[in-house]
Amino acid sequence: MPEERTVLGADAIGRAWQRVAHEIAEANADGGAVLLVGIQRSGVPLAQLLEETLGGIYGHEVAAGSVEPGLHRDDLSQRGMSELRPTELPDDLTNKVVVLVDDVLASGRTVRASIDALIGFGRPRCIQLAVLIDRGHRELPIRPDFVGKNLPSQPDEHVEVRLTDSDALQSVESVSTAPLFWVRQPALKCVACSSGSVQQLLNIFRKGWFALWIRRFEYRSFGKY
Repeated sequence: MPEERTVLGADAIGRAWQRVAHEIAEANADGGAVLLVGIQRSGVPLAQLLEETLGGIYGHEVAAGSVEPGLHRDDLSQRGMSELRPTELPDDLTNKVVVLVDDVLASGRTVRASIDALIGFGRPRCIQLAVLIDRGHRELPIRPDFVGKNLPSQPDEHVEVRLTDSDALQSVESVSTAPLFWVRQPALKCVACSSGSVQQLLNIFRKGWFALWIRRFEYRSFGKY
């Protein structure tokens, strides 16, 4: 059974994201140049929360939009085309401080694809990255500028931000999908098995019980040797 645990509840998410908003405001004194861009899908409600909080800090509205990275991914041949959502940007990106917003940062490939998608809309002054969860396991040289929570995790864990039906942030859950356990083979060799190798595990058990049955038969029939 997958093991599931709650990393952040709704209140903890709110506190972490409030802190991130203040860090963004401290790093960018000119609020009029800031453009929040949520990465579809879960980054969009996070960008909207930042928009509300930063509006109160700066004393004026902060521009916000969204970007769809699907067409710029480097694994389209492996995972195929998923549902595409619209890219909506309120202004030309030229000379803007673009703050990319996403829920969970891992390999960095989604962020890279999002940057590629943005470049076609102008040349921003700079691009910063704000994420709610940084779980590590980077595959590209990408580092977030603002982080709600650093969450060390195992490669087999799945970290997801769960939303309500109205796209309100509900919780951050960590699900371990492939717990490791050890099985002893008849030859006394230990191997690590995951939930994806159930058939192999069954074969090991069958071979072990069959070998034990043959030994008992030989002992009863011919005596100890």
